[in-house]
Amino acid sequence: MESAADESQGWGDRLKGGDRQALARLFTRDRERLRRVVQFRLDPRLLGRLDADDVLQEAYLSAARQANHARGNSSTSLFLWLRLVTLRTLADLERRQLAQKRSVRREISLDDCPSPQTSAASMAAQLSGDFTSPSQAAVRAEAAEQLELALEQMDAIDREILALRHFEELTNSEVAEVLGIQQKAASIRYVRAIKRLRAVLSQLPGFADEEPIDG
Repeated sequence: MESAADESQGWGDRLKGGDRQALARLFTRDRERLRRVVQFRLDPRLLGRLDADDVLQEAYLSAARQANHARGNSSTSLFLWLRLVTLRTLADLERRQLAQKRSVRREISLDDCPSPQTSAASMAAQLSGDFTSPSQAAVRAEAAEQLELALEQMDAIDREILALRHFEELTNSEVAEVLGIQQKAASIRYVRAIKRLRAVLSQLPGFADEEPIDG
């Protein structure tokens, strides 16, 4: 019986040969994972203007044009290639939207477009939205502000590891590959970041009784 790695290698070879069916199968397999990437990385200013499905459709077309550049011999590397194409597509669409918005509101600058690196503000917004009751708007806003300040004190790479593991749900090996570090180092930094984040959350109103992050 063909293993998952062998099957994925076959898809990769077919991709390089221009087989659109192989790309369609891979994209369908990873669609929900890619959707999570888009939903987490999408600039909050563009909510309602950019839809995840539209981004994925553009990403698929972009992947089709770049299929001969697909590389790797494992399902992990093929997924990360699709993720990279999706992130580049998202960044391009965000630039276009912000340029249009800037033409109407000159105070908005393209320089404000977030980098791929996870910001403390985006993580704080996600966590406070997920784990604080919507009926406690004032408490949620205060918790988000405190959480953002605490996250800003973390190393950028530790914030990114939390984002990749928790929000994008990448595996430890995928995180290591994305960041270009050893798997052991990625695992150690993740455990350290989780402990620090849990300590912070335990001190915030509305978070003490929750388990928002699984280690």
